[in-house]
Amino acid sequence: MKNLYKILMCTVLLSTISCKKTFLDEKPLDFASTVNSFSTLKDFNASVYNLYNLVRTEFYTYDEQSPFDYIYGLDLVYDGQPSGPQRFSDYAVSTNPSNGYLTIHWTNLYKIISEANTILNRLPSSSVTGADANLVQANARFFRGFAYRTLAYLYGGVPLVLNEVTSPKTDFVRASQADVYKQVIDDLMFAAANLPAISAVQDGQISKTAAQHLLAEVYLAAGQFNNAVTTANLVIDDGNMALMKTRFGSQSADPGDVYWDLFRPKNQNRSSGNKEAIWVIQFENDVPGGSSSATSINGSYRLERQHAPLIRDLTLSDGAKPFLWPVSDYTGGRGIGWAISTRYFTNSIWTSDFSNDMRNSNYNFVRTFTYNDPAKPAYFGQTVSTENPPPGVIVPSRAFYAYQSKCTTPGKHPDGLFINKSTLLLSSAAGGTYCNQYMFRLAETYLIRAEAYLGAGLLENAAKDINVVRARANASPILSSAVNINYILDERMRELGVEEKRRLTLARLNLVYDRTVNVAHNPVAANIKPTNNLWPIPQSEIERNKDAKLIQNPGY
Repeated sequence: MKNLYKILMCTVLLSTISCKKTFLDEKPLDFASTVNSFSTLKDFNASVYNLYNLVRTEFYTYDEQSPFDYIYGLDLVYDGQPSGPQRFSDYAVSTNPSNGYLTIHWTNLYKIISEANTILNRLPSSSVTGADANLVQANARFFRGFAYRTLAYLYGGVPLVLNEVTSPKTDFVRASQADVYKQVIDDLMFAAANLPAISAVQDGQISKTAAQHLLAEVYLAAGQFNNAVTTANLVIDDGNMALMKTRFGSQSADPGDVYWDLFRPKNQNRSSGNKEAIWVIQFENDVPGGSSSATSINGSYRLERQHAPLIRDLTLSDGAKPFLWPVSDYTGGRGIGWAISTRYFTNSIWTSDFSNDMRNSNYNFVRTFTYNDPAKPAYFGQTVSTENPPPGVIVPSRAFYAYQSKCTTPGKHPDGLFINKSTLLLSSAAGGTYCNQYMFRLAETYLIRAEAYLGAGLLENAAKDINVVRARANASPILSSAVNINYILDERMRELGVEEKRRLTLARLNLVYDRTVNVAHNPVAANIKPTNNLWPIPQSEIERNKDAKLIQNPGY
């Protein structure tokens, strides 16, 4: 696993000193250059490790805002402090083509593609051959396919660049979304055929199973439902894979349930006994390349900061503020109440199984909070609920709403973040989610196959897959007559919640607008239009592309 924390460090030394031609013709052996940086398997593996880093940066660590563009402004959460273009509280502002926030994603995703293309172009002339070359190629094509899939969902058709770009290029044109999907499928088919089995890879590494899961999803996007079913079958029927149904891992003796166990520290990797994990993004404190720190929020995935409420500001009718903050308990650590759960997320989707669905228990969806400030003895130890709030307390509000505990680690923050561990009081440096993060897990594969069965008109089969996921959660089974795309999206919300890159799912289905425009789904998504199913092509890219027309998406 430690190998995955290595980040490519490549220094290219350019000399402007006058030299004889014989020197210029010499092969550089004692410094890194474009000639020798991709010669050995070690060189290529270093570049592959950087692809992991680039993915983690785009989806989890770039800054405190950008990774959460994948969940804000939809039916899941909304902005608790609307201001400026970030967090999609006003689509007219947030999706302005000149908005630098959206350009970040375009740039980051093309960085992944550029790195992958460099690997693929340099591989044939290197010393790497045979099975090693196939494995390097499979890794590069997986990441390239992963990045192009994301671009196609977010922007539609995009420039399809399949070779290393070694000089300035200003004549890009957009391929169709269908052509991008075709290329993604081709890349992922190669990856699935040549990556190792999931039982043969280290924690955090991509595998044949990860490629198959992603390929099944892209088949859905391309409308190839039978292929999606066949490919999802390979994942679900793999003997190494299984939904976790009994308590396991680092806190299995603590009060909780198996769904809660999935999100406790050290429980995401397969080495913990987790057979549900398919691809897990790695975080490790104070390890080179591990990203996160035990004494700082820097480099961490800041989901706790975004999604947990700013419980400090809950004020009772007598003016009392009975919560100590920030505390490493179920009040949410150092949350600041930006990503407020929509009422649709906290209530509407649970109506049939509010009390018995494990995923809605207070361990997993925190609704009951315990007053924790010993300096307020009149309240200390009493509880307050979002379902029956005290007079004058608004739910949802930035200070008080139900949230998913998977964003935090009650009692398990790194020791370096505690001011006082006996009282669990945290420092101002807290706010990260100190767990590895699922990119893919098996429960989602079942829901992908259910969606494929729906597309193929096989509703009984779709219901069976949904019910496998629901049975693990002790939720009541559904009938095939209830299966439609909105039900599947609701089930994804119940099972995945803030773990899901929700924007990718809704954009893939062209349902960003339909699922968000209802005020019950998102009360602050002002000015959203059907054209917002896609993001605009960044204006800076259009202007830079002076020798060809990079056509803007409709409505921008």
